[in-house]
Amino acid sequence: MAMEDIKKAIVEFAETNKKTKFYFKDIEKAVQKVIPDAKMREIKKACTELINDGTLIYFSTGSSTMYGLKGRGMTEDPE
Repeated sequence: MAMEDIKKAIVEFAETNKKTKFYFKDIEKAVQKVIPDAKMREIKKACTELINDGTLIYFSTGSSTMYGLKGRGMTEDPE
């Protein structure tokens, strides 16, 4: 299984979901529906790569960190 397949599943989940921010557990469940043998560590690495290339961004609620698709919803800091 390629990292690109996991990234694609994450982006598709983020684009098609009604919510604009997700906990890692939400992303993990969605990816494992599409790719049942995907490991948590691989999904976490894919999320990190998507954040590094600017596709996803972190959103901090203060007590926990969520992920959001860049440019979708209120995920950007207003400046």
